[in-house]
Amino acid sequence: MIGSSQTLNSLGAKVVVASSCDESHPPENITDGNPHTFWMSTGMFPQEFIIRFAEPTKISAVTVDSYSVKHLKIDKNTSQNASQFESVTEKEFEHTEGHLQSNVISLNGSSATHLRFIITSGYDHFVSVHRVSVQD
Repeated sequence: MIGSSQTLNSLGAKVVVASSCDESHPPENITDGNPHTFWMSTGMFPQEFIIRFAEPTKISAVTVDSYSVKHLKIDKNTSQNASQFESVTEKEFEHTEGHLQSNVISLNGSSATHLRFIITSGYDHFVSVHRVSVQD
């Protein structure tokens, strides 16, 4: 059975670190649940963002809605600070010209306080992440 999908805002999750910030497309847009708002990179790789949950959270999968992301790594930790991560998984995204990439990535019920998303390459100089949601 697949658990329910939840927006990160409803879990009290926040983006606490982002490698780039455009004031028109800030990192908070990743967690607002709105597919029409987004965070945009500045054009160099790797790019990363870290999401902190209000408390340790069991996650069976994450869904990442994005444009032009080619390769993504996900790390996690269970500590209160955003350091000492362990690798969870990595995924190559298919190139979807002109429409949103939507990828469900299994995390096998990992418990995490922080998730770090590292975009190691893209199909373009700039990539955008529109929404990240989690399944418990």
